[in-house]
Amino acid sequence: MQLSKTEEQLMQHLWKLEKAFMKDLLDIYPEPKPATTTVATLLKRMIGKGFVDYKAYSNSREYFPLVKKEDYFSKHVNGLIKTFFNDSASQFASFFTRKTDLTKEELEALKKIIDQEIKNK
Repeated sequence: MQLSKTEEQLMQHLWKLEKAFMKDLLDIYPEPKPATTTVATLLKRMIGKGFVDYKAYSNSREYFPLVKKEDYFSKHVNGLIKTFFNDSASQFASFFTRKTDLTKEELEALKKIIDQEIKNK
């Protein structure tokens, strides 16, 4: 299951804060801030999707992510590779290195990461 753009934005804030009350979430948004009801609706949807849960304290709720950022991102990238690159990581890597504005230094850093992963296999 995936998050909408607005849910993903809220999830980014929740990952950053790790746990938060409604006020904390509203405070982290830039101006113009969304309405409390909008954030509450997003949280309700995200709870239904299994991405967020909360702990109740009398009249307030402390929300926390159930899904790690790295796990969500990894699933998202793997979906992109499957959908747009015929499930080929090589095609994705080729596209990524040729069609993005990576500097020579960034490409060299990627090469080091790949070389290290090859050693670890």
